[in-house]
Amino acid sequence: MTSSMELAEAERRDLLVLAESLTPEQWAAPSLCTGWSVQDVVTHVVSYEDLPRTEMAKLTVQARGNPARLNDLVVERTSGTTEELLERLRRALVPTGLTAQFNGRIALTDGLIHRQDVRRPLGLGTDVPHDRLASALTFAMVAPPIRGAVRTRFLRLQAIDLDWTFGRGLVVTGPGEALLMAATGRPAALDELDGPGLALLRGRLERPASRP
Repeated sequence: MTSSMELAEAERRDLLVLAESLTPEQWAAPSLCTGWSVQDVVTHVVSYEDLPRTEMAKLTVQARGNPARLNDLVVERTSGTTEELLERLRRALVPTGLTAQFNGRIALTDGLIHRQDVRRPLGLGTDVPHDRLASALTFAMVAPPIRGAVRTRFLRLQAIDLDWTFGRGLVVTGPGEALLMAATGRPAALDELDGPGLALLRGRLERPASRP
């Protein structure tokens, strides 16, 4: 059985392949993350890898405990040219530090969600390996910063393409990838979902998405 860390490494390798194929126009294009370009999203994925604890504490205070603001500050700290970013990504194929916690589940879930934040608006597909998707779906529901369980409270999510369900209440069905993106605050995935609970979920996503 493939470990979560191995799945995280595979996800980062796929992100690298994607990033190496992007044109300058695609790097500058908006992602699904409000206010972030494609380059900002890729920067975010590796921005915590070599962040010293003292710098992390300083930035957390500066962000006043706001996770989205903290992510903005860390991206600003890490920003550089696309070539510098690609080299940073090549060095970070094996997650370390914060993203390696929970046996790499942080890196896997964060990386998978954000690769889709890039692929979807660029029209590059939504398909992801089911073993990575099942692991990321479960972790996204219980990880406090992502708030998947909060957004889907009183709903039962049911994937139609893999053996995965979560929660109790009105049913929302659809592809696992679309369920993951909606549960993490991405309204772009809502049109791929169905079920009696969809209206409730849609109402919760009217506000701009947070950035897990």
